[in-house]
Amino acid sequence: MATIQWFPGHMAKALRQIKEQMPLVDIVFELVDARVPYSTQNPEINRMAGDKPRLLIMTKTDLADPTTTAHWIDYFEQNGQPVLALDSRAHQVAKQVTVKAQQILKDQLAAERAKGMQKRAIRAMCVGVPNVGKSTLLNHLVKKNVAATGNRPGVTTGQQWLRSSADLELLDTPGVLWPKFATQTQAKMLALSGAIKDSLYPKDDVAIFALDYLRAHRTQELMTRYRLSPASLEDGVTTPDLLLEITKKMGMKDDYDRASERLIFEMRRGKLGAFTLEDPTDLEAGDEDE
Repeated sequence: MATIQWFPGHMAKALRQIKEQMPLVDIVFELVDARVPYSTQNPEINRMAGDKPRLLIMTKTDLADPTTTAHWIDYFEQNGQPVLALDSRAHQVAKQVTVKAQQILKDQLAAERAKGMQKRAIRAMCVGVPNVGKSTLLNHLVKKNVAATGNRPGVTTGQQWLRSSADLELLDTPGVLWPKFATQTQAKMLALSGAIKDSLYPKDDVAIFALDYLRAHRTQELMTRYRLSPASLEDGVTTPDLLLEITKKMGMKDDYDRASERLIFEMRRGKLGAFTLEDPTDLEAGDEDE
């Protein structure tokens, strides 16, 4: 089984630039994918931010399981981490984010006013893994298309300052991963969510990972989408055998690599229902790598 790993030179450069700019901002907005809200947090950003106030923004909530999203909101808040779960395209998103940032920074802003300093815009750095929806959110925060968007990693290639309003300025940064994933399970979750470039991981490994999840949590959607019978999902049928059957159902004969790619894309786009790949209870159980 191939190991999924990806940390090219441009990501090391982007992390260095983030570290250099960190002292210039009041708060860090870290965007995380609501389908993988724990594993899309970058430990390098956590280390660089230090004591800097941080707001987690859960994106792609329309593609995530709403009950599990609520569990994650409770988990983060109980651990003292301010969090927002939102649809980046909603009309009220700029107000939601600005008000939340003002609440987090209220003591700092009050101290500045007490010193006679003029009211100023909050300066926030926006960070996140590739393809987490950062550019989409930023475009709605500034109410125009200033950040390139695309359903693939690597769209944002440099830093730029953007003004959302008189109350909020934003530093956009490229999507970055970190040098070594904690486990290959985490790597597969990141690959399935679209955070890792699709040419850089074995499609069949990730498709089998996806099918294991679907067999356990989205049985009906799996059967309906690929016209499977209950017998196809019995305990005696291995997941690789199931992938081969789905390959044939797709009319791809034995080209399971192409079928794997289609299954990954269809799951990503919500064709097999809303899903969240991890739950706060996974942390309590202490997930082991395979």
